[in-house]
Amino acid sequence: MTVSIRRLSGPEFVLLAPDLVDIYLSAMGYNPEIRMQRIAVWRREIVWPGFTAVVAVEVDGGEERIVGIAYGFLGSRDRWWDQQLLQGLRRHGGPTTQHREMMNNYFEVAEVHVDPSRQGAGIGRSLLTELLWNAPARWALLSTPEVPNESNNAFGLYRKLGFADILRDFLYTGDARPFAILGRELPLDPAG
Repeated sequence: MTVSIRRLSGPEFVLLAPDLVDIYLSAMGYNPEIRMQRIAVWRREIVWPGFTAVVAVEVDGGEERIVGIAYGFLGSRDRWWDQQLLQGLRRHGGPTTQHREMMNNYFEVAEVHVDPSRQGAGIGRSLLTELLWNAPARWALLSTPEVPNESNNAFGLYRKLGFADILRDFLYTGDARPFAILGRELPLDPAG
């Protein structure tokens, strides 16, 4: 089996959204009842400036299967995520001067997910590296669920790629789990 990373156009992303959301639901352990709502949200994401999407495609015996997805776009004060981050920073005594600079010039890594059966094989690293290659911003920001001692593949990947804490134990509206918001300056050095 070989895995390749491919960039998607906006229309390709829209067509593949049901399959991509299925990977997201499986990787995050979310209730499948939110599937249609997430498909609709993801399809609308292509209109944001800087929208970029990449997929990991596994080829086995001539059959292709998408096993990973990553996408993002330029951060904007119009985005719910940006507003949530700003509220969280305010609750923790910020934002600092560095936070303000960062929030004026960042690429939001909206989603990075790998099929659970293929996690730990370097696919997430390849997806994130390709997604952030030539990203049109000075910073990259993302969020990930908190786990004890950061002991999962996602945290390991983000730390290896130089992502540092921006905000910890953050609660998004509508999700009871705490999240870490991480960031790093770009460009990304794929060698780590």
